[in-house]
Amino acid sequence: MLNKYEESISWLFEQFPSYQFKGASAYKPGLENTLFLVEKFGNPHKKLNFIHVAGTNGKGSTCSYLSSLLIEKKERVGLFTSPHIYDFRERIRVNGKEIDQEFVIDFCEKVKLIKLEFSPSFFELTLVMALCYFEQEKCSIVVLETGLGGRLDATNIVLPKLSIITNIGIDHTQFLGNTVEAIASEKAGIIKNNRPILIGEKQNETSRVFQEKALNESAKLYFAQDFQLKLFLKIEGYQRKNLQTALVALSLLSYSIRQNELDLAIAKLKTNSGLFGRMQQISESPKIILDVSHNKEGIEATLNSLKLSTYVNVHIVFGTSQDKNIHAILKLFPEYVKIHLCTFKNERSQTIETLQEVKNHNNSIISIQQDVNEAITKIKKELKADDLLLVIGSFFLISDVKR
Repeated sequence: MLNKYEESISWLFEQFPSYQFKGASAYKPGLENTLFLVEKFGNPHKKLNFIHVAGTNGKGSTCSYLSSLLIEKKERVGLFTSPHIYDFRERIRVNGKEIDQEFVIDFCEKVKLIKLEFSPSFFELTLVMALCYFEQEKCSIVVLETGLGGRLDATNIVLPKLSIITNIGIDHTQFLGNTVEAIASEKAGIIKNNRPILIGEKQNETSRVFQEKALNESAKLYFAQDFQLKLFLKIEGYQRKNLQTALVALSLLSYSIRQNELDLAIAKLKTNSGLFGRMQQISESPKIILDVSHNKEGIEATLNSLKLSTYVNVHIVFGTSQDKNIHAILKLFPEYVKIHLCTFKNERSQTIETLQEVKNHNNSIISIQQDVNEAITKIKKELKADDLLLVIGSFFLISDVKR
């Protein structure tokens, strides 16, 4: 029998479409629904301070670094991210601790009493739940990650102390546009009048879009790479860029981060933010790494960070949703790696039939797997100490991995 919390989460998923589980059919662009809902709950967003983070890749990690650093500066930090991997409560945290089950239950009961003439999305309701929780918990600052896009994203109801756009890549083209310029224009929608905006990665194709939007909004525009940090960053690979963006953001907000605070924030990153599935090592010998990179730019960054050529044999277990171009992604993997395509439990998974058809035209694909845990167990038996197994792709693939 389900307990009251599980019943509430089931009700949320059943009543309101979730992009995480339903895909495009659950996407509801626009702010009207969210504004109606927050008003019903007393407009908690007007009583909080925000750092608002958008971008194609790295926004979740940047939010986690911001949260961890701010906690070490003795702030009471609300963190809102998505999607979750194992439990809904991962989305909403205060100083690293997940939202109380009782609050989730109580919020759902209050929503049931509201006479809605529209069907809000799961994300819209979850955001309002988070804002109410952060107000109750008296958060001194909230790190808020956009869901999809920026201009029409539910999170764009807030007036932040600082906005951040990590980078721009080709993803979610059915909603945001087919070019990086078009996507940048949507993300630039989080730039607010007279509020500073920080760009994590300077890109030739998108800089002009941000500059024009910032000028129109009288917003000071900064690029993270233009700043020289006096701190030693004990991180390499793509996460170094995310950490630098977070540090520059806090310097713009007049936080002075000392080296010991930075070191503590990195060491306590998982405790302070719950970050999981980004270059997550679950075995040392042989090395097994989990990573939720699932689009071109993200996967390229992961592959470059891992330096695959330093390993004798490299196996990759890859699983992706039906809305991703699997053929384009497979071209990113070097020819010498051994690829195992894998389905996952969520209904958005590529089908076995589709994966088999892909395998018939790609000699690098060694096998088709239906369960990621069985795949890991089977492949691990073949690995030697200096080999690598990378499990990469959709959040759903990683969420199927046993804890």
